[in-house]
Amino acid sequence: MVDIADLPFSGHGKARLFGRRFSVAGVGDVLSFGREVHARGAVVYAVGKREVVRARKQGVDISDLEGWHIVCGHSGAILTVYKNRSLRRLRPVYRTRNNRF
Repeated sequence: MVDIADLPFSGHGKARLFGRRFSVAGVGDVLSFGREVHARGAVVYAVGKREVVRARKQGVDISDLEGWHIVCGHSGAILTVYKNRSLRRLRPVYRTRNNRF
């Protein structure tokens, strides 16, 4: 069991955790089994269908955590938590060359 004192939350992150009724144990599972993506100047941990299947092969059922996203700063503090089943925005954005004169 994960204790809330063991996780580094920002004030906003803790407010979002309780306001959106996320469990602390679920946050620990997302950090352990979720996909880690460096995006938008932060580290995002997300659980999609692939992560659910991968965890099930290890004997852990995280199907109820599908769609959870946890945004952490580079210092490791949890900035916010939210639920969104679309992982589309976590794809890397390849920028083209700027054609300014």
